[in-house]
Amino acid sequence: MADYYVHPTSVVDEGAEIGANTRIWHFCHISAPSRIGPDCTIGQNVFVAQNVLVGRNVKIQNNVSVYEGVILEDDVFCGPSVVFTNVMNPRSFVSRREEYRTTLVRRGATIGANATVVCGVTIGRYAFVGAGSVVTRDVGDYARVYGNPARQHGWACRCGEKLEFAGELGSCGRCGSTYELSNSLLGPKDER
Repeated sequence: MADYYVHPTSVVDEGAEIGANTRIWHFCHISAPSRIGPDCTIGQNVFVAQNVLVGRNVKIQNNVSVYEGVILEDDVFCGPSVVFTNVMNPRSFVSRREEYRTTLVRRGATIGANATVVCGVTIGRYAFVGAGSVVTRDVGDYARVYGNPARQHGWACRCGEKLEFAGELGSCGRCGSTYELSNSLLGPKDER
C-alpha cells in the first residue's frame, strides 16, 4: 500500500517515485521516471514530465506544468499557473528534445502565480519571484524580483518578508533575522 495520496482522477505512471506523505490532487499526471520527494503537495491539474526532480516539502499549486529539465529543490513554492519551459526556440515541426535546458529552482524559493520561467535559469535559495513575472535570467539567493522581464527590487528574508537595510545590514520586521550584503551577495549574518 502506498504511503502517499493520489486522487482517483490523477495518473501516476509506473516507475515514477513518490515520497511518503505526498498528496497529489485532482486531474494530475505524474510521468515516469520523475521523482517527487516526501511531504509534497501537488495541486489540481498539475503535469510533471519525465525526469523531473522535486525535493522534499515542495508545494506546486493548481495548473502548473513542470517540464523535463526542471529541478525543484526542497521547500520550493510554485504558485498557481506558474509556467516552466525547456526549449529556447520551439517549433512544432522541429524536434529539439536534445536541446532541453536545465532550470534549477534552489531550496526555499517562491515563484508567484502566473510567473513564467524561461529555461536554463537558476532561481537562488529563498529568492522571491513576484506574481506575473517573466524570469529570463538567473535570480540570486534571497533576491526579490518582479516584472517583465523580472528585475531585482530588493531582498527577501528566509521567511518571505521584504528586508529593510541600514548600510550593509538587512533585517526582517517579521522574524527578526539579520542579513549581511557583501559584494552584491546576501546571506544570513550568522553564516558570514
